Amino acid sequence: MSAFVSFMPLFKLAAVFIIMLTAIRCRLGLMLSICLGSMTMALLFKLPASLWPATVGEALAQPQTLFLAVIVALILLLSDVLDKTGQAGRLMDSLSGYLRHPRLRLVFFPVLIGLLPMPGGAVFSAPMLGSVSEKLRVPARDRVLLNYWFRHVWETWWPLYPGIILAASITGLSIGHIALYGLPGMVVMLALGWFFMLRPGVLELDAEAAGEVHERNHGKVLRFGLPLLVAILGAVGMEVGISLFMPSVPFEYGVILALSASILVAVGQNPGSVSIVVRSVTNKHLWVMLGVVASIFIFKDTMQAAGVIRELSELAGGTTALVVSATLLPYLVGLVSGITLAYVGATFPLLTGLLAQAGLQDQTAAYVMLSIFSGFTGIMSSPMHICFVLSCQYFKVDIGGTWRKLVMPCVLLISSGIVYFILLR
Repeated sequence: MSAFVSFMPLFKLAAVFIIMLTAIRCRLGLMLSICLGSMTMALLFKLPASLWPATVGEALAQPQTLFLAVIVALILLLSDVLDKTGQAGRLMDSLSGYLRHPRLRLVFFPVLIGLLPMPGGAVFSAPMLGSVSEKLRVPARDRVLLNYWFRHVWETWWPLYPGIILAASITGLSIGHIALYGLPGMVVMLALGWFFMLRPGVLELDAEAAGEVHERNHGKVLRFGLPLLVAILGAVGMEVGISLFMPSVPFEYGVILALSASILVAVGQNPGSVSIVVRSVTNKHLWVMLGVVASIFIFKDTMQAAGVIRELSELAGGTTALVVSATLLPYLVGLVSGITLAYVGATFPLLTGLLAQAGLQDQTAAYVMLSIFSGFTGIMSSPMHICFVLSCQYFKVDIGGTWRKLVMPCVLLISSGIVYFILLR
């Protein structure tokens, strides 16, 4: 009976996810389904009803919510301009001389956009992948999986990701150290993505419909790709500059400025496209997306206010504390929140404290990698992950059916992390 009580937080979380997925399945809509999950979680974890309005208000007013809403809106505006002016198609045509293999063309933009440390960035690459996959007659569900999975192949090591920076700050390891040890995670992600989503036999392509392969033309690629280059290089450059010279300024300002500049470039390259921007601002699709963003932050803040992470942390007691804090807790927090900063910020302080108590500081790198693989698997398998939600929304597919396709790749992802941990030790 005591074991049942100690694992009660896990049963409660399972009930929350079942209710959310059932609501989505019943076509209640993503925003309302996530809000229903928040209410269920508040009830099960006994958050007083008097605190609900304040929790919602704080979730909507916090800077992270506003930043993400602006970033997603700018991404959608840029995507609309590139799509409706035909520039996305022209860019893909100009790249066909370099990307001669159709499967490489499918994942090129998700991988490229993955370099941009931007929340919700999968919705940026979605129109580009959509342009290619339409010609190749790729089913919508496969488009979501390719866009979502390959967008995140960098996340275990790319040193500009806030999660890697925060992990370095908490654990005392250098960013370069974490990046070096995390690099095999990208190899694993690429291998799993190829085997489960991209290889012949799993994804059949209509090669004859792939379109003409154009001659290589550097000038066309640069001209048609200039808005993307401004967005990616500008955001990365500004994040580095802000972190070095203005560390107190949120890095999101750099992303917003870079995206705004890229929209101006795209509009300047396509006379008459101002009307597209105006129509996009009033488009229902944009506001539905922003509603989903708001609901995810309401869910995250409800989780914090209800003490969900605190109850999960209590599972890390006894002789198994170190293993639990390095695997189960990062995975669960990643699964519940779908946010890298959440699992790093909530579980890494506990992990470093337990390592110090056990006198195992010399194994910090091994345990940090185990936690990164576990937490990353959690966010990749989370139906709350903003990139997954927005990708499903963009390609108009059912979350439940698509989510099931992620189970086996995620099982192997966390298994590879455990094997890697053993090798590092």
